[in-house]
Amino acid sequence: MSLLSRAETPPPASSRPWRDRWLAWRDRCLASPAFQRHAARFRPTRAIARKRASQVFDLVAGFVYSQVLLACVRLDLFDVLAEGPQTLDALAARLGLEGVAAERLLAAAVALRLVERRSGGRYGLGVLGAPLVGNAGLAAMIEHHSLLYADLADPVALLRGNAPGRLAAYWPYAGLPDPAQAGGDDVVPYSALMAASQPLVADAILDAIDLGAHHCLLDVGGGDGSFLVAAAARAPELELRLFDLPAVAELATRRFIAAGLQARARATGGSFLVDRLPEGADLATLVRVLHDHDDARVMTLLRAVREALRPGGTLVVAEPMAETPGAEAMGDAYFGFYLLAMGRGRPRTSERLAEMLAAAGFVAIRALATAQPLQARLLVARTSSAKTLKPKP
Repeated sequence: MSLLSRAETPPPASSRPWRDRWLAWRDRCLASPAFQRHAARFRPTRAIARKRASQVFDLVAGFVYSQVLLACVRLDLFDVLAEGPQTLDALAARLGLEGVAAERLLAAAVALRLVERRSGGRYGLGVLGAPLVGNAGLAAMIEHHSLLYADLADPVALLRGNAPGRLAAYWPYAGLPDPAQAGGDDVVPYSALMAASQPLVADAILDAIDLGAHHCLLDVGGGDGSFLVAAAARAPELELRLFDLPAVAELATRRFIAAGLQARARATGGSFLVDRLPEGADLATLVRVLHDHDDARVMTLLRAVREALRPGGTLVVAEPMAETPGAEAMGDAYFGFYLLAMGRGRPRTSERLAEMLAAAGFVAIRALATAQPLQARLLVARTSSAKTLKPKP
């Protein structure tokens, strides 16, 4: 039984011959063209057959869907429609497209529920397009994915290590023997992306935990300080410490000054592989950090955090995790290949992360629920049996 009460590991296939025989029969049926035709015509199975066919086609067409979304973002379509429903001619003029091209884009966006048809031949926001209005973080992530798609143009080449490497170049610390060597020009683009996307996860994390019982928060790998600025607004008395690469820590220092937090916020530059983390905090956070690194580096980092925390201190790990219920494809499919293209790291389940936390010397490891598990799930651990971080009521 795992630290998070994971269900028992299933017995090996050799001890489950009945299940293997059933799956073999199922595979033969599903692979049979005759069975497929029969299932599509037979009333009791017709709906299932059509759903499976649609799911397979969505896998084939997924790249096209993503490019329709990218076109909408680059043309600011959602912000234009936020002004109110508009006609095809008006939208074509606003988007700088010929009428036929605008009609094609809008028809695709309607099919994807990004846009809706309204009365009078007008178009308005769809249920999936409305959340993108004014959302700089989501827009930045959508635009950023053009680098990933370039590396995925030949997925077999990526698996064999022969991809263009555009995503790896974007995250320079992933390919440097000593990440602390990254200069200011290297870290500005990805730091800006992380800052833009931080609101997507910061509120979910801060809504789930209570900062009031703590006096000093250390955010390890905290980027330009966006998360700590958000935490400062929730806990006015909280001391703030940040550790990241030297060039990134300089960006954080500037952000703290701009936010008027210089009296209680301090950024320290270094590499957790070789440098000691700032000591004295009773709460530490790792926000979207661990999945960027291989197991050996993760263990080095976790041990460094444990040593830096006060006795009885608390660590919060927040990141998307593999096998998240309802978002299983996000883990090993999306993040598995994203991190492969990036050049380092891997998605991990909450159970695997709990095992690593225990191996690093943490105790009382438990999960905290968040409003959006797709964006971030939380694990909380302690350095001793002292009082734990309380979830918000």
